[in-house]
Amino acid sequence: MEQRQFSLMDNLLGAADDALRTVFGPAPRPERESPAKNLEEAELSDTDRRRAGQFMRVDHAGEVCAQALYQGQALTARLPTVREKMQKAADEENDHLAWTEERIRELGTHKSLLNPLWYAGSFAIGALAGAIGDKWSLGFVVETENQVMEHLDGHLRELSPDDEKSRAILELMKEDEGRHATTALNAGAASFPAPVKTIMRLSSKLMTRTALYI
Repeated sequence: MEQRQFSLMDNLLGAADDALRTVFGPAPRPERESPAKNLEEAELSDTDRRRAGQFMRVDHAGEVCAQALYQGQALTARLPTVREKMQKAADEENDHLAWTEERIRELGTHKSLLNPLWYAGSFAIGALAGAIGDKWSLGFVVETENQVMEHLDGHLRELSPDDEKSRAILELMKEDEGRHATTALNAGAASFPAPVKTIMRLSSKLMTRTALYI
């Protein structure tokens, strides 16, 4: 049976649907069970609970950005194999989105109110990276995931040692992000010049510091 070829309009409508679901819809159904599911909720101080909630809000916003980046890159990727890798990574990031949203509810806080802005900006960046060329798009994945892992390491260091639920989520997320970076590198990712990496780091800091509170 011949596989249907989607038009640009089909792909754009699909991207719009993904955006609405990610930003305004309920948490996606994860393919994998949350690593925190069978762990007991710790007795956290108000300060530790508030801090964990802030971290989860930032990490959830980061996953909104990841969805947008991968969807944008998949839309403009030239090679079908690269498009498939981007889509697979986006599917795995869906698990992270669901896990962090669930933990946000458990901690009694809220998602970032600026998620629509984070999604729109990240989608545009992802689409631009894909349009420039697949090797640069893959290089963007490598650098993004490397920075995300550093960011997760920071949260893991600052979390209360008693907060096993949040810790289990962040540790598995870090493992997944490392695999995404390795996959992109093995697929022929280009290395970004230092000034581009610096700009990406500054943009990431702006998002994470804002999402801590808003």
